[in-house]
Amino acid sequence: MFKKDKKSVFRILLILIRLFFRKFPSVFFVVKWLFITALIGVFIGGASAFFLKTLEWATQFRENHVWIIVFLPLGGFLVGLLYYYFGKDVEAGNNLLLETIQQPAKTIPFSMAPMVYLGTIITHFFGGSAGREGTALQMAAAIADQFSKPLRLSADDRKILIISAIAAGFGSVFGTPFAGAIFGLEVSLTGRIKYKALLPAIFASVIADWVTKSLNTHHTEYFISFVPEISLLNILYAVIAGVFFGICAAFFGKTIHKTGDFFKSKISYPPLRPFIGGIIILLSVWLIGTTKYLGLGIPTILDSFSEQLPAYDFALKIIFTIITLASGFKGGEVTPLFFIGATLGNALGHFIPLPLALLAGMGFVAVFAGATNTPLACSIMAIELFGIECGIYVVIACVVSYLLSGQNSIYKSQIIGTPKHRRYWKRDEYL
Repeated sequence: MFKKDKKSVFRILLILIRLFFRKFPSVFFVVKWLFITALIGVFIGGASAFFLKTLEWATQFRENHVWIIVFLPLGGFLVGLLYYYFGKDVEAGNNLLLETIQQPAKTIPFSMAPMVYLGTIITHFFGGSAGREGTALQMAAAIADQFSKPLRLSADDRKILIISAIAAGFGSVFGTPFAGAIFGLEVSLTGRIKYKALLPAIFASVIADWVTKSLNTHHTEYFISFVPEISLLNILYAVIAGVFFGICAAFFGKTIHKTGDFFKSKISYPPLRPFIGGIIILLSVWLIGTTKYLGLGIPTILDSFSEQLPAYDFALKIIFTIITLASGFKGGEVTPLFFIGATLGNALGHFIPLPLALLAGMGFVAVFAGATNTPLACSIMAIELFGIECGIYVVIACVVSYLLSGQNSIYKSQIIGTPKHRRYWKRDEYL
């Protein structure tokens, strides 16, 4: 009798819960995605922490043993071999993630995570000029998508899952959870935001960032000590700076794709491409006599906020980064874009009378905004990194850079949902 009563009570409770969720479906959505993002956030945050710590070790080892860069061509050949024989299905990298969001098909292979991790560590260990964002995003998406089948997620849910994974990877690797959430939304479809994915993206990014920081992972801190008062003249200066940042972003985006196509057209055997790229980088280092343009370049980025640097630093970093990534080494474009933007902003200090640190900070995020078509995420990132005081200036620089960079992106598979300019509306590819 007691068991029957217990079953009856349980059934009544189950019916009441179902009625409640039918009446308030948003509650079910919130609970469902809090569970999913907490699950993937823990794994992604842990993966980001492991990646950042081993990347720091690889960077320190290279800087303490500079002679290791002579093996960069061999390192490139090894990366090429890994992807040629074991990673053809994940070679598209970030573009595969965007394509999955646009048209969810088969599950992203888990092999993407270890492949891009190994490729990036090898690249940095031997001195390639690359970043870490691409690696973090690919590891995050590869981990998260493994849960899509066990959780029986629909195609639309998988889109939200990958967006949330991108947000978590970006937010945790840079220590900017809110910028990570908006980046995941913006980068998937330029000009349009999938608001349904907003809360999951925030959940995933915040949880992953918390896990990464809980594991005592170090994030670089940047400072802008003085921000001038807003005036019409200062706003004009910010617009002028934004124009330079946008042109730089467009040049980088177009050139890296053309250089990649050139390597593919001239060298038929893929592993030889990064081998040749490594030789070019090695010869370039020998010619200019410095290794400051290798790796992430964090010391130079920090210096750009406090002292006047050579005006050509940004141009040389563009060359080193494009050769590295276009030839087939692995990593990301974002931290090199931070370097390029910060040093370009520093160079603009020669004729734009804004504080040097402010110009460097504006360039830090604005070139990235133009190259990835993510002005909102980059504006929020600047506020998270530098403080709210610089808000007006970085927003102006990011938006102007975004507009001036044209219909370009470092991601070939990025779709322009809403064209930046009226004249593009009549083009079929944007309809």
